[in-house]
Amino acid sequence: MKKGQILEGFVERMDFPNKGIVTLEDGKRVIVKNALPGQKISFSVNKVRKGRGEGRLLEVLEKSPLELEKTPCEHFGNCGGCTFLNLSYQEQLALKERQVKELLEPVCRTYQEQRGGREFTDIFEGIKESPRQFAYRNKMEFSFGDSYKDGPLCLGMHKRGSFHDIVTVSGCKIVDEDYSRILSGVLSYFQGQETPYYHKMRHIGYLRYLLVRKAVRTGEILVDLVTTTQIDEAAETRLLEGFVETLQGLALDGEIVGILNTHNDSLADAVINEGTRVLCGQDFFYEEILGLRFRISPFSFFQTNSLGAEVLYEMVREYVADAGNDKVIYDLYSGTGTIAQMLASVAETVIGVEIVEEAVEAAKENAKLNHLDNCEFIAGDVWKVLDDIEQKPDFIVLDPPRDGIHPKALERIIRYGVDKMVYISCKPTSLARDLEVLQARGYMVERMCCVDMFPASANIETCVLLGRK
Repeated sequence: MKKGQILEGFVERMDFPNKGIVTLEDGKRVIVKNALPGQKISFSVNKVRKGRGEGRLLEVLEKSPLELEKTPCEHFGNCGGCTFLNLSYQEQLALKERQVKELLEPVCRTYQEQRGGREFTDIFEGIKESPRQFAYRNKMEFSFGDSYKDGPLCLGMHKRGSFHDIVTVSGCKIVDEDYSRILSGVLSYFQGQETPYYHKMRHIGYLRYLLVRKAVRTGEILVDLVTTTQIDEAAETRLLEGFVETLQGLALDGEIVGILNTHNDSLADAVINEGTRVLCGQDFFYEEILGLRFRISPFSFFQTNSLGAEVLYEMVREYVADAGNDKVIYDLYSGTGTIAQMLASVAETVIGVEIVEEAVEAAKENAKLNHLDNCEFIAGDVWKVLDDIEQKPDFIVLDPPRDGIHPKALERIIRYGVDKMVYISCKPTSLARDLEVLQARGYMVERMCCVDMFPASANIETCVLLGRK
């Protein structure tokens, strides 16, 4: 096996998140992303190291028995947004559940056996599905660009495996039709104006991203056009006036409550707020989850699947309630405070800690909105501010970023010695690493459940209840 070779093989399995495993005739293994179990594929070898290779998928020569006859989205395979849309939803759930079990069972089994704990099959409660398989997202970031070099203006998602090319996803299935109407209307308008997009290599152009957020419960929509400042002020004013008129003229099921323009001259390929102004309406919208109301700004973190979040938060609330009420609960990595406010009814006090100051301010506002006076929110890095909090926790909820918990923060968390804690993770590999530490320091997994917050994608949310032994 050499770099640059084109080989063929059958995919034996898929490891988290989307790594298809192919074993060659000589016994060497190759990882090929986005290849499904049972497929016969051709691939190009990109990297070889210590007898293992990584390859790039070129073609599916034979479909997997697991695949659907017809994929529900016309963009699938070309668009890089979805991974499992060619599987039935039940097959998606089964694949994700198996991946989580394979990652976490070996980590848990060792400590369960050492301490006489229950079998993994007794603590693992399976996977809960999203209430919606399609049209579940409440946020999309569409990119401006072209589908090939110097082609016409496009607006949508990156092509699979491409840093530059864009697919106009006017028929995307993971959002409702209002997103497609807004995308098509905005694209048509700027095509008519011959407005240049921002070129990542040359660092010139105006249009960068279109951020659309829509609440599932209230139907309120926020639209933010992200641009550079590479334009004459008078010309920009005229252009944005037409942009607003275009949006106001669309026939939508929901209601646009705010139209914004964010300037972003950063070289990074990401939405970075360097100043946002309101073109029409307001710079926030409202969403409702489990009877609570949340005010959300364009850049606030909020679970992208509102109905799936209800399933997850009900699971968290059940795990916390198992430990009894009237507790001081720490909600660490609290974001905009959604989990803290969900737990307010089963706690004496909830203290949220979050490093993003804007998110902390949003959490405070939302607590007032929901008339909750037992929630407190602190801005700061978890491992730096924990020692400054006077009230000590009876229970800790952890919902860290994808990379998990900083080792210094984890050490301080363990030092509290609480009887119970809940760990919510959107990346089971990070969770496996942190569970290794937590269990080595005296905790055991008592309950574990997955929630599919991201149908059609390779991501999965996992919720774990730990008890100190």
